[in-house]
Amino acid sequence: MKTQWAARPAYVYPFQTGDQRNKPSIHSQIGLIFSFRILFYWFVILLVSLPSNGSAGKRGAVAAGHELAAQAGINALDRGGNAVDAAVAIGLTLGVVDGFNSGTGGGCFMLIRTPRGELVALDGRETAPERAHRDMYLRDGQAVSDLSQKGALAVGVPGALATFDTALRRYGKLKLADLLLPAAEIAESGFPVNQTFYGRVASVVQTLREFPEIQSVYLDAKLNPFQVGDTFVQPQLAESYRLIASDGISAFYNGPIAVSLAEWMRDHGGILTQSDMARYQTKFRTPVRSMYREFEIAGFPPPSSGGIHVAQILKILEFFDIPSMDRHSAEWIHLVIEAMKRAFADRAFWLGDSDYANVPLGLISDNYAKSLAEDIDPSQASKVTRHGTPPHADKALFGSHTTHYSAADQEGYWVACTATVNTTLGSKVMIPGRGIVLNNEMDDFSAQPGKANFFGLLGSEANAVQPGKRPLSSMSPTLVLKSGEPVLSVGAAGGPTIISQTLVHLLLILDFGLGVEEALAHPRFHHQWKPDRVVLEASWPSSVVQALKNKGHEVHVVNQIGAAQAVQRMSQSQTFKGASDPRINGSSMQW
Repeated sequence: MKTQWAARPAYVYPFQTGDQRNKPSIHSQIGLIFSFRILFYWFVILLVSLPSNGSAGKRGAVAAGHELAAQAGINALDRGGNAVDAAVAIGLTLGVVDGFNSGTGGGCFMLIRTPRGELVALDGRETAPERAHRDMYLRDGQAVSDLSQKGALAVGVPGALATFDTALRRYGKLKLADLLLPAAEIAESGFPVNQTFYGRVASVVQTLREFPEIQSVYLDAKLNPFQVGDTFVQPQLAESYRLIASDGISAFYNGPIAVSLAEWMRDHGGILTQSDMARYQTKFRTPVRSMYREFEIAGFPPPSSGGIHVAQILKILEFFDIPSMDRHSAEWIHLVIEAMKRAFADRAFWLGDSDYANVPLGLISDNYAKSLAEDIDPSQASKVTRHGTPPHADKALFGSHTTHYSAADQEGYWVACTATVNTTLGSKVMIPGRGIVLNNEMDDFSAQPGKANFFGLLGSEANAVQPGKRPLSSMSPTLVLKSGEPVLSVGAAGGPTIISQTLVHLLLILDFGLGVEEALAHPRFHHQWKPDRVVLEASWPSSVVQALKNKGHEVHVVNQIGAAQAVQRMSQSQTFKGASDPRINGSSMQW
């Protein structure tokens, strides 16, 4: 059936954050006997949470995945910093209180808009070690997933700390030590374990028991997860933060911490060396810029797939009258799903680190979007058997578990940053005596073209392992501008659902006029081409589930899809509003 074209308006199976797929059901009654220190931190949490209830800030706002991280961002603003300082403070603090998602042993993508209107993409993605090679995870001709997901061979060279330092030096007002030392205090004094923390550690407890260094920190004396209400302390991480504050990032990349890492790798069959650490550099990339109706969308370029495919899906949907549809309807979900399928099929074939692979600019062209839109049947699910071929695919090319946080200030700085160590507690490797958890981002390469990774994503030769190369990512930090002025910073966590979450939030805010809090609370859905099924949150009514099945979709229902954070500039009052995902124990705070 040919697409029913709508006139363009004249404008005016479960995937969860990290690897919570096996998260246990927890119903036990736990008696909480708080020490004075724990009561103090809950008091801080209460203070952080209060401003998010309907208020807006005149000077700025932050949103993060943990209350203490949001408070760190506000503290940076209070000390004379800007939104870049706030974002780095959040990132460093999340490495303490949310270390199962991100930290200095991982990587990040940071998208910055400066008061002069400059858009900057800082690529802090991990890189493959110099001794890495395309067949390093093959045994008897088959990829062994454990090798890329845990242990020494799973670790890429971390880039988050170098990127934080670069951002502060270029665009911040505060010094790295100013932001490291408060985070070190939290690591040393400890903070109360909440339900999210307990659940995430419990989901990987069996694997943690295989690694002595990490079990000594994240598990109790009986090798069980700390209980809700326990005080979680990390003295080794505090010491590492203070060492970096004193000696700079060279302590991490070319000093004592790098030496400790390299020695562990040498003794455990790893290939990451001190030389790999010393060579790491943050890269400046050109953001992906596209138009959706009257809005400019600024996303992150390769090795992120998010910026390209959020833009691609929006361009496909621009050929449909989305604003006139019911956002609670199966008809709307169906159109978005069909666009997602086509984008994820392209992702599997075309996407990789653009320094090593040819990634076509035509993926976000209007003509290519039109051809994909014409192939969508509004009444019936379609079988997408392969990727498309955008125009000039060989010539026009791009620039030859995870957390997101957003910040904005009255000076004109806006930041969208997504950071990760990949799955929960990354590779499960902790640098001995340093308290730093290392990523398992090597699993984001195609260990064997055509074989799915941890999140079920397929890849091709474009994303094969190669020394110095950066693995493909779904991280999608996004800024939205209207008439040249920023109005929204948004992003998400949760593997490939990062792309669908970011997309759906943009549609809910830009097409349906929802505020950030309402948009983030809205039920979510996801499709990534393979497997060919729709993932719906359980909060969708059964009538929608049945209507999608009637259109030919296979539907899989899960409790939760991912987690997101956003900051919005309110057009009428010119104030800032932050929003943290109600699915997690996050926080937003206005300034």
